[in-house]
Amino acid sequence: MSMKAIVKSVLSGDSLLLRGRPGPQGSPPKERILYLADLSAPRVGTQNRDDEPWGFESREFLRTLAVGKEISFTSIHQLPANDDVSRDLGNAEIGGVDLATELLRNGWAKTKELKRDPTEEDQKRKELETEAKNAGKGVWNPHGPEARTVNYTMPTDSQAFINEWKGKSIDAIVEQVRDGSTVRVRLLMPDGEHQFANITLAGVRSPRTSSKPGEPSEQWADEAKFFTESRLLQRAVRVQLMSLPAPAATPFQASASATPPAPASVFIGTVLHPAGNVAEHLVANGLARVVDWHAGMLASGGAMERLRTAEKTAKEKRAYLYANSPQTAAASKENGGGPVNGSARTYNATVTRVWSGDQLSVVPKEGGKERRIQLSSTRAPKTSEPKQAYYAAEAKEFLRKKLIGKNVKVHVDYIRPKEGEYDERECATVRYGGQNVNVAEQLIEKGLATATRHRRDDEDRSSDYDKLMAAEQAAVADARGVHSGKEQPAPKQPINISDSATRATGYLNGFKRLGRIPGVVDYVASGSRFKILIPKDNQSLTLVLGGIRAPRTARNKDEKSEPFGPESAEFATRRYMQRDVEIEIDTADKSGGFIGALYLNKTENAAVALVREGLASVHAYSAEGLSWAKHLTDAESEAKENKRNMWSNYDPEEEKAAEEPEAQPDEAQPLKAEYLDVIISDVRTRNGFGFSVQVLNTEGIASLEKLMHEFSLHHRSALAASNFVPKGGDLVSAKFSDGSWYRAKIRRSSPLKKEAEVTFIDYGNQDTVGFKDIRPLDPKFRSLPGQAQDARLSFIKLPEPNSEYHQEAIDRFRALCEGRKLVANVDHREGPLLHLRLIDTSDTTAADDPLACINADLLREGVATLDRKGCKYMSAYPNVVKKLHEAIAGAKRDRLGMFEFGDIEDDES
Repeated sequence: MSMKAIVKSVLSGDSLLLRGRPGPQGSPPKERILYLADLSAPRVGTQNRDDEPWGFESREFLRTLAVGKEISFTSIHQLPANDDVSRDLGNAEIGGVDLATELLRNGWAKTKELKRDPTEEDQKRKELETEAKNAGKGVWNPHGPEARTVNYTMPTDSQAFINEWKGKSIDAIVEQVRDGSTVRVRLLMPDGEHQFANITLAGVRSPRTSSKPGEPSEQWADEAKFFTESRLLQRAVRVQLMSLPAPAATPFQASASATPPAPASVFIGTVLHPAGNVAEHLVANGLARVVDWHAGMLASGGAMERLRTAEKTAKEKRAYLYANSPQTAAASKENGGGPVNGSARTYNATVTRVWSGDQLSVVPKEGGKERRIQLSSTRAPKTSEPKQAYYAAEAKEFLRKKLIGKNVKVHVDYIRPKEGEYDERECATVRYGGQNVNVAEQLIEKGLATATRHRRDDEDRSSDYDKLMAAEQAAVADARGVHSGKEQPAPKQPINISDSATRATGYLNGFKRLGRIPGVVDYVASGSRFKILIPKDNQSLTLVLGGIRAPRTARNKDEKSEPFGPESAEFATRRYMQRDVEIEIDTADKSGGFIGALYLNKTENAAVALVREGLASVHAYSAEGLSWAKHLTDAESEAKENKRNMWSNYDPEEEKAAEEPEAQPDEAQPLKAEYLDVIISDVRTRNGFGFSVQVLNTEGIASLEKLMHEFSLHHRSALAASNFVPKGGDLVSAKFSDGSWYRAKIRRSSPLKKEAEVTFIDYGNQDTVGFKDIRPLDPKFRSLPGQAQDARLSFIKLPEPNSEYHQEAIDRFRALCEGRKLVANVDHREGPLLHLRLIDTSDTTAADDPLACINADLLREGVATLDRKGCKYMSAYPNVVKKLHEAIAGAKRDRLGMFEFGDIEDDES
């Protein structure tokens, strides 16, 4: 009786492995071996024996003729089963063509010696064999088979083999299917060699079949194996080798061991049949899952995209492995999903801050609060890990340069739930530029981050996950960044040059000479206070914007912000945070902060921008000498006119009314000329520059001389008062460092230290004196007022103590004034303090120029500047001020004193 089956494979030129039709749900059918009766063909070799002559060619003839086709066969004799596989001796035909006849006609088999009388059919076969023999066909070829080497084991140097053949197309025959995604192929090498190789299909993994007796296979393994067998076994295919089965990339791994690796047991590659890539069909039918880390190998040509499409098809059909797959997650991803936390899933935004190599903050264009997001499926190096710190800083800087202040397109892929100390976080794909470049892909490609390894069933991943994996494989291949194996030292912390006024002062003049200095805004403390990084010198400093005052923000929960303080800080943060800027230093404050200007894009002055938005006001005094003062006042006028922010309740009439009573303050009136003959009795440099004078040619000076004579005699015989504790404000007798006693006034007393700070009222000197050298002042010495008067220079001030020109200025003042009889004009009285214009009558220029004075001389020599803040009466002396300006111009022109490097004085900058 004739039976039908499908030829599964050909064992040799006279033996076939048959199978029936597949069972329910694609379950494997039963198999049987058919030996063609009365034929003998050479056997194909194995790892343990060589090919018999013409064995491979004989098998190939029958393989090409029969594999995969339906066969009709009759069993003449049934042989004992082998491993539950039936074995038959018989005849077979395909499409009416007898296989034995075709084999004999083409010389690929021989007839066996019969132990029975030959039949008519036997005679025909013998005739066909004779014809083939006479024609030299097949095994009868007199030249013999072509010599070839057959390597049944994997190449010894697996890496070298991959390097030679990676990406090249090689003809092959699939000799065995081990499971749905692993095959054994015979590579038909161009030089005629046959190289056996185990290939795992790139991009997919099928359930594993058991390799040990009694061990169960994974679910659906047999179905997957049958699926591949029925399509590839003993089919001619094209193989492309791609990689060794290396583990997933591990950043910061040590350099490779010098010991050569053992030969690989399998290669990763594609096996292409003329009908297509079986890997895609396996996935589409739910018999394999996509292997994420193969994405890099399949990036070109869209192979990974086709696998993902196939995966989606299998999930929709809920086929086999995807029977329990949650459809909602995939559908949600495909359709863009609904809102996230009440906001759109996809939106345009501006990047306002980069927190790390994989986290940043954005503000949606349509309004709304700032949103902090994590780059989907991306993991940047950690600053807390010493080996990663360098690359963590590089990753953050890469994102800052690419994205800060830029418009981006954000697509929220998933929400990472709160876990332990980590808050809930939106994980998104961020694209920028005209090409919609995925910044995470760029980061990973440069080796500055890695792609997250998700669980197989984890749908929460980047919409470009395969591209991220491909980017990582490219970085690994080129040993970039974290994959280089090189240990880079952690970045050094920037030097904070604003940690003290002393340190800041040392940098001040150098900064002023440099003009505009490139930097990066590292932190915004308030609307007008910034922390600036200077990458070139690895320095950081505090910058306070000059010429304006921004409302203060609360520094802790117990403080309260000034009105519009938070708004001002938020504006500055969004506008300048982490931006590349230029700063210009004008001066330094007492806490080590630098006062100056900040420019964005070379033209935008941050102070002007804040004032224009009504988030800062002009500080009239500090703005007066700034070159952009008019821009500040114009910006403030604009803000007031438009009633922006802090000017929302602005009333110009109220402001005008408030200013009228102060239109002509008393201090703006000049004093009547009052010339005094004086000598400088003391010069003080502690707590700022000052001096004392004694007015000559008065009764007081004559009386003082007499008093001092009596005072000296008195203290030769006077006894020290026991247990005398002076108090602040007391008039006392105190011994000076020269050993003499003088009248003094207690400024401050310390019973604990048993000493007091005193001012000697007749000379102006100040000193600290022990209680043992202090006595109560006898009443008879109290009637004469103190003869020293505190004074300061009119119109000008000497450099601050932290200036390198301070001591030079003090020395010059002493040289011009001490030990000389001078004439002083009182320009202003500030309580007991006299503002004096000092004139040296021995100077010949003073006789010719009524405005000549030591004040102007100090300006002309570049050791003093105008003091507009301390001398509000300047406008009352226009001629004097003009003279002083001429002196300053001369100092600048000749590069004298503080102008030696072209510096601009504080009040003129």
